[in-house]
Amino acid sequence: MRRLEEAGCEVRLNPYGRPLTKGEMVEFAGDASAIILGNDPLPASVIKRLRKLRIIARYGVGFDGVDLAEARARNIQVTYAPATNREETADFTMGLILDLERHISQMIISTRSGGWDKIAGTSLYGKTIGIVGVGQIGSAVARRAMGFGMDILGYDIVQRNEPTLYGVIYTTLNDLLRRSDVVTIHTPLNDGTRNLIGARELRLMKDSAILINTARAGIVRHDALDKALLEGRLKGFATDVFDREPPVHRPYYDYENVLVTPHVAGNTYESSERMGNVVVDNILAVKDGVEPPDPVTSHLLYESAVSMGLDAGGMIP
Repeated sequence: MRRLEEAGCEVRLNPYGRPLTKGEMVEFAGDASAIILGNDPLPASVIKRLRKLRIIARYGVGFDGVDLAEARARNIQVTYAPATNREETADFTMGLILDLERHISQMIISTRSGGWDKIAGTSLYGKTIGIVGVGQIGSAVARRAMGFGMDILGYDIVQRNEPTLYGVIYTTLNDLLRRSDVVTIHTPLNDGTRNLIGARELRLMKDSAILINTARAGIVRHDALDKALLEGRLKGFATDVFDREPPVHRPYYDYENVLVTPHVAGNTYESSERMGNVVVDNILAVKDGVEPPDPVTSHLLYESAVSMGLDAGGMIP
């Protein structure tokens, strides 16, 4: 805020403390030149009504909630903050894995209430972790898993060389699901990944396996997940992401073998400052009439499409 105000910008803060509805967004930002967008959706119907808008600056690494075609048609820049919370999200992912495998939260709650339940956990050493989406965050998770002495499988259509330095062995999604003791999701949400993990995929997993999702809620089919947990075909699940925030309560949130956190995997003091500065850099560049440093480009969309095996030609606005 200080940097923006010193550059002559008038800064308004979201007065609701939650993602805005479509109507609230139009009322709040109807005359804005720039929007710093959190998890609020920004469909074409809203973008059309923001007639002074010059830049949509995503405070985050994803941009699936923005109608990119409409923004492009109106010459509105869309930017994002790549890799700004990569290490923090990887840290949090490992924390969820440790909590599920060693029952940390469960024993803390029990001990605080006067219990003394020493629950035997599962070692990570020598186990296999499967990383679905081996990009920036997936690669960071691989580095950490290597330190735990785990075997590492990766699934990604684009098989980059760097993750192999951290022990990643690429394979198919089906093979990864069959062999992994831990499956963790780090793909973007798009037409190719929506409901990527459904009933068939969950049946491929070991009964002793756990599933972690710090990517996007729509990648996992909720009804199939609930059934797998109830039937004991999945040992545990942890999620930090939801279709809406705050989420509509789902029954499996209450299961002892499920961890639910409020979309904070990438949120630390350091990552927030880092991300905020990237957002401001992008806005001030557009204000000064120059190309922003982190635009969502056609090339980026093409790479995202190709990485998940989609028809890239049909995705690029």
